[in-house]
This record gives sequence, structure tokens and C-alpha cells, in this order.
Amino acid sequence: MTAHTADDAAAAHARLSPAELRELFLFADLDDAQLAWVSEAGDVVSQPAGSDVSVEGEPAECFHVLLSGTLRMTRLVGRDEVETVRTDSRGVYSGAVQFYLGDQIEQVYPATVRAVTDCTFLALPAAEFAAQFRRWYPMAVHLLQGLFLGIRSSNELVGQRERLLALGKLTAGLTHELNNPAAAASRATSALRERVAGMRHKLALLAEGRFDGGQLRRLTELQERFVDRIGTTGELSALERSDREDELGDWLDDHDVARPWELAAVFVPAGLDVECLEAVAEAVEDDFLEPALRWLAYTVETEMLLGEIIDSTGRISHLVGAAKQYSQLDRTPNQPTDVHAGLDATLVMLSAKTGPGIRVVKEYDRSLPLVPGYAAELNQVWTNLIDNALDAMAGSGTLTLRTSRSDDSAVVEVGDTGPGIPEEVRRRVFEPFFTTKPVGQGTGLGLDVAWRIVTQRHRGVLKVRSRPGDTWFVVRLPLSEAPAAG
Repeated sequence: MTAHTADDAAAAHARLSPAELRELFLFADLDDAQLAWVSEAGDVVSQPAGSDVSVEGEPAECFHVLLSGTLRMTRLVGRDEVETVRTDSRGVYSGAVQFYLGDQIEQVYPATVRAVTDCTFLALPAAEFAAQFRRWYPMAVHLLQGLFLGIRSSNELVGQRERLLALGKLTAGLTHELNNPAAAASRATSALRERVAGMRHKLALLAEGRFDGGQLRRLTELQERFVDRIGTTGELSALERSDREDELGDWLDDHDVARPWELAAVFVPAGLDVECLEAVAEAVEDDFLEPALRWLAYTVETEMLLGEIIDSTGRISHLVGAAKQYSQLDRTPNQPTDVHAGLDATLVMLSAKTGPGIRVVKEYDRSLPLVPGYAAELNQVWTNLIDNALDAMAGSGTLTLRTSRSDDSAVVEVGDTGPGIPEEVRRRVFEPFFTTKPVGQGTGLGLDVAWRIVTQRHRGVLKVRSRPGDTWFVVRLPLSEAPAAG
């Protein structure tokens, strides 16, 4: 809206006298000449209830001062309007509030202002007011320009740094986790090639015909039995494994098998015992016992290596799936979201920080329905909360993730057994740039980002309660109300 519109024609020449202007806090300290200029340049305009005083994104042409009535200010967030201010305080201002920056920024209305009741405003033309303001207060204009532009640049740089640090942490964790199964699959593949070559050699010996058909058939049957036993004995302790290898080694040594420890090291993890070896000895002649055992060892080891490769590649697929769930690359932004899947994916992404000294406890309410929200942004919340909890425990403690339902809200709690947050710090943890970490180790934006995502994007609540050894960040997300879009 400009100072002179068709709707305001009747009031286009209404003015406030210098004495009336001095009653407004903005103009109380102006001198007589300055008040005279404002009185001459400003129009008193009326806005009926429900009309727009200014519209977000349109060219900022007027600086408005509320004289009477109630206004509401909203920001367009996606396709939704979010109310930020509602007031009837005489003298509050809106519209072209950054007029003093001139052409250093694009001069558009930063928000939509709408009259809730019939209102009157003092409307000052922004361009003329800016020129006059710079003449009146040149030093103040320079300070305001430096403050605004400096903060904007600082926020952009720090925000970029925060995102890069978060990306670096997640990338390092994911790379570390992917490296282990990838290296295991590579080792198993290399060993498998050697075992297959050895099996071909043993098959060549068998093909020479010195085995009769009956022996070969019995040996093949034993091969299938041994393969079926793989993985059925469970995990052995180091002592149990050593005792069983000694037992098999003694049997092999008694039957004049060379390097018995090699075969024992293969047969024990596969779950084979002395009874199995006795079955082999009964199936073949004594002269062919060792070649038969080695051929069976190749078979068993090949099967175990294939299992290791399947397990390793399965872990890689799981990690890739967790990364995909975490980033939500193939999902629409706003969707019903499984908070448990997001929490689990975040744990995978931060697994490099979850060392052996950290015990992770999951207390999930699996009956919790899907939460309407922005999945990738909620994952960012879980990342910041879990990362802070792990930092607080410094490698030793219990991390607890708990979900529940309270009335029409989903509740997600992240607890740690760290030293706790003092009262004076607890009041400020959600402030931007506030951090208790040493210089260079934190930007103070993580919890601020989490708070804004929960409260502004999802209309939820984020709180903290803490005492030494028992700190909880509690997130409440509405289940029935669609989240805000910005």
C-alpha cells in the first residue's frame, strides 16, 4: 500500500500536528523542524477491518505507524500463513522497516500486515523518509547498515559452517561404518578365490578315478551335512574355541594329517566335531583321508566366506538404506513420518561417536502412530539432540531414546547420563550462538535449529530438564494438526 490510494482518497490530506506526533514514542525526541517534516510528509490513512495494510514480498513503499485499532502480522511459510505479531499498541511500526538501507537490499515488505479491527495509520513514503533520515542521523544510519549487513553475513557464514560441520560428522561416521563391511567383503572375496582354486585342484585329484563311486557318493553326502551344520553352534568364547581346536587337532594328528591346526581352525567355526571327522574316516580309505578332509575343508570354508560376503554386503545395504532414510532423498517434504525409523537411522549415522563406552537403550512405544511432518528436518532434530547427548557423556554413559503418546501428541525423549546442565545455562540452551563448548568446537546453532524446526515448522514443543547424571530433551509433536510449512 502507498500513502495515496483510492481507498484513502477521503483521508489523503489528513495530517498529524507536530504536537500529536510528539506523543508517539518514535518521534518524541525529534526537534521542531523534524516534526514539521514528518507532519507534512505523512498521511493519516484508515484501514477497515480485514484489509491488508502491506503484503509480504511487494515493493516496500510506506513506513506505517499504528495510531488506533488492532493489527496482526503474518509471514508466508510455504502455503501457510504464520502469525508472528498481534497488537493494539499505539505507535508500533511496520511496513518498510528497512528503509534506511536504501538500495543495499531489495526493498520489499518482509511480512503481511492486516487490520484486525478498523485501524488508522500514519503512512510515511519510504524513499523520502530514507533520504531525510540519512540527513538527520548519518552516523546512526552507518551503524544500522553495518549491524544489519554484518549480522546477515555472519549468519550466512556461520550457518554454512554449521551445515558443513554436521555434514562432515555424518560423512565421517557413515564412511567409517561402510569401510568395515566393505573391507570384510574384499578380504572374503580374495580368500574365496584361493579356496576355489584349491577346490579345483582337489577335484582334479578326485577325477583321476582312484576314488570308487561309493566313496565319492558318501563323501558328497557328508559335504552337504557339514554345510548344513555351519552357523548352528552359536558364538563360541575364545576358551571354548581353543579347546575344540585342540581336540580336533589331536584327532587329526593321530590320523597322520599334516598341519592339523589348519583344518581344525576351519572345522571348529563351522560347528564340526570329532564325530564328523570319524564319519569321514569311515567313508574313505585311509590313504585318501587327508585329501578328502582338505576337500571338505575347502567346501566348508567356501560356504563360510560366501556367508561373510553376504553379511558384509547386507550391512552395506543396511547402511545405505539408513542414509537414504536419514536424508529422505526420495520422499516428499511433508508426509506421515515414522519417528522410530528416523531415530534408528540417526543412530546409524552417528555410530562412529557411539563407542564401546556408550550403552544405547531404546524404549519405543511401537503403537505410536505416524507423525505429520518434515522427515528430513526431524532427523536433523534427532541428530542435534543425540550428538549433544554423546558429547555430554564424553564416551561413557547411557543414551536413552524413548517414545510415547500424550493426548494428541507424540513425545520423543533423548536422555543422557552426563554431568547435567546448570540452571543458568539451561535457560539459554536454545539461544542462537550460545554454546558451552570451547572456542572452535561449536557454533551454538544446533539446539537453536532444533528448536525452530520443532516449534515453528511443526508447531510442537521442545524442552529440557536436567540434573547431574540425568538430562532429558523432550520433543512434543502434534499428531492431528498439519505442520507449518516454513
